[in-house]
Amino acid sequence: MRALLRLLLVMLIVLVAYLCFWPVPAEPKVWRSVAVPGYVGVHAPNRRLAGLQSIALNGDSGPEHVALGPDGLLYAAVASGRILRMNSDGSGLSVFADTRGRVLGFDFDATGNLIAADALNGLLSIDTTGKVRVLTNTVAGDPIRYADAVAVAADGKLYFSDASRRFAPADWGGTFEASVLDILEQSATGRILVYEPATRSTRVLANGLSFANGVALSADGRHLFVIETGRSRIWKLDVSARDLDVSSGNTQAVVLFDNLPGYPDNLTRGRDGRIWAGFAKPRNTTLDTLADKPFLRKLTLRLPRAWWPIPKPYGHVFAFTEDGRIVADLQDPDGTYPESTGVTETAERLYIQSLHAGYLGWMPNPLNSGRD
Repeated sequence: MRALLRLLLVMLIVLVAYLCFWPVPAEPKVWRSVAVPGYVGVHAPNRRLAGLQSIALNGDSGPEHVALGPDGLLYAAVASGRILRMNSDGSGLSVFADTRGRVLGFDFDATGNLIAADALNGLLSIDTTGKVRVLTNTVAGDPIRYADAVAVAADGKLYFSDASRRFAPADWGGTFEASVLDILEQSATGRILVYEPATRSTRVLANGLSFANGVALSADGRHLFVIETGRSRIWKLDVSARDLDVSSGNTQAVVLFDNLPGYPDNLTRGRDGRIWAGFAKPRNTTLDTLADKPFLRKLTLRLPRAWWPIPKPYGHVFAFTEDGRIVADLQDPDGTYPESTGVTETAERLYIQSLHAGYLGWMPNPLNSGRD
């Protein structure tokens, strides 16, 4: 019995030492969290996103970004690194290009080139034949580690997010794994970059963001809407800013939405002035409670991954106007469609983007059919 007790004591000491001292990749920082609001007001629970119809992707998965091209066809970036092309009903599916990386956002320039933010390869240009070319993968000699979303301006400038300077998906098991590490750490190293094709130069527009994610330009091109996933908010930035620290209180950076009920992801411009955002997951009260407890967040990373505070699935997208009015809110509390990361709106349909779904979900556009 004494030998067994000694063995149990040694095992306990080893376990405590492991939980306290085993090296982990993240160095969590103290940050200020606000109580999670839950699903209230304009975000009151509903089932308007439930029962999505599906478009098969022929074995591919994760249609993280979807957009209509200048040719009227639908393009979708999937987890394999491919960009698929199809008719609006999903027929005629083919592979348009393969970046051998992971495109998380894209847009089209004036000449019809597809401009892609590839989390593994940087900012890319893909011509109409599917040929891939790297535009930039560094800024001032510093690698772009996590290109995430991009918006093409009327003057040709390319605004894109570098989600994290700490965790590159190529080094940490993929885009989702790297995002979890960055949000747990809260070191706020995300930034917004600008690429100018005329000079082939890249500069920093803004930094200090906790996982910089989706971007969308205002109708007049003077402002950029930016999702800060790790702090559950959406910013409105002046595109003339340079090396702006968003935490400085500068009037060139304004919080349009704060303390959202989920972790926002992509931004896309819709019809009639709408801008759509998706929530990859609902907020996690445990993570917010640990905002001022970096040691406990570090300890969490030593636990089996199944015990990490990753929120349950919950489908949720919403649309807002440039002045900050929410004009649509669609939810599926059952979370049957994994990670509803964004929306692509056409007159007839809403295509729902996803990081992991094995198909492309869609529904008739309720805003154009008399429903809300």
